[in-house]
Amino acid sequence: MYDVKAVRRDFPIFDNGLAYLDSANTSQRPRQVTGAMMEYFEKFNSNIHRAAYHIAEEATDRYEATREKIRAFINAASTKEIIYTRGTTEAINLVAYSWGRANVKPGDLIVLTILDHHSNIVPWQILATANGANIEYVDIDDRGELRQDQFRELLEKQPKLVSFSHVSNALGTINPVHEMVAAAKAAGATVLVDGAQGAPHQRVDVRDLGCDFYAFSGHKMLGPTGAGILYGRRELLEAMDPFLAGGDMIKTVRVEGTTYHDLPWKFEAGTQAIAEVIGLGAAVDYLDGLGMDNVLAHEREVTDYAYETLSDIEGLTLFGPPPSRRAGVISFALDGIHPHDLATIADRDQVCLRAGHHCAMPLMTRLGVPATARASFYVYTLKDEVDRLAGSIKEAQRIFK
Repeated sequence: MYDVKAVRRDFPIFDNGLAYLDSANTSQRPRQVTGAMMEYFEKFNSNIHRAAYHIAEEATDRYEATREKIRAFINAASTKEIIYTRGTTEAINLVAYSWGRANVKPGDLIVLTILDHHSNIVPWQILATANGANIEYVDIDDRGELRQDQFRELLEKQPKLVSFSHVSNALGTINPVHEMVAAAKAAGATVLVDGAQGAPHQRVDVRDLGCDFYAFSGHKMLGPTGAGILYGRRELLEAMDPFLAGGDMIKTVRVEGTTYHDLPWKFEAGTQAIAEVIGLGAAVDYLDGLGMDNVLAHEREVTDYAYETLSDIEGLTLFGPPPSRRAGVISFALDGIHPHDLATIADRDQVCLRAGHHCAMPLMTRLGVPATARASFYVYTLKDEVDRLAGSIKEAQRIFK
């Protein structure tokens, strides 16, 4: 059985009674992750790929070991398809710049969705402006799920690129990724999946999904900030020019010109976030130890409980689909109380609650609200913390009456 109390003992931040309900923003880190990073700093702190002495070789080995762990974690065909980035945002920008500028032409169509995070909207808007392309968005229905009828209509226009989230960070909506990728590929599109809220919470098999690119962040899956992943099909990555230029992404540099390094290092210019990548590897080890099926089952149990508990509060509006079709995210609004005020009151009770537009302003406009409050759950969340949130909500209602 999944023992959430035993899991929490690996996270020192919970020693003082904190109820952390903002894991969709950034997750907490267990001792195993911070310990792996500290071991690097204290025992083999050095640069990678650049020296022949022992500690540099150890650092390089640990750094590259994470790449194999990620490859297995998402079932990529090769470590050459695993590119280190600073996170999902940089990974999507890399594709927009390196693939997009070479392949998206004037008049081409880019299909996005109204559920998307700004990181999966703004890079494509910049590309569309630069290359003369057009963008159209798939809307949602009243349950907060993508309108598949509209998606199919847009595919009939033969878009050059289709990009959408695996899971909505703002509503928790789990999109039908397999079906959408298959339909987009059949229409001739290149497909990128924003997996920032997907990879940390459920098994991901990029070969089974069939997508061309899949991006996610380490800091949302128990790892440190500053380390993320872009998966890309090898043949696409081989054809793409580098995103950044400088040290370590070259084979040779002469005054006449430069030849680039092989994959994956062609896209990893400069000194990398070595400790953070090693920490990400430890986070993958930790999640593998828990078992991603157990992670998903625990989150569903907590989400079901939270949905039921919050639904019983008078004056509270829940956004998004029912628990069976959402991940561990609950967004809501309280009559007469701004989400920022609620978050401030919750903080007095040591309940960490997100309030704002969640980097999804087009979605907030679609919902007709300026912001929502958002509770999000992960491997360490207790049902008792949901009860504490409910208590904070009722206290806010008492104060504002």
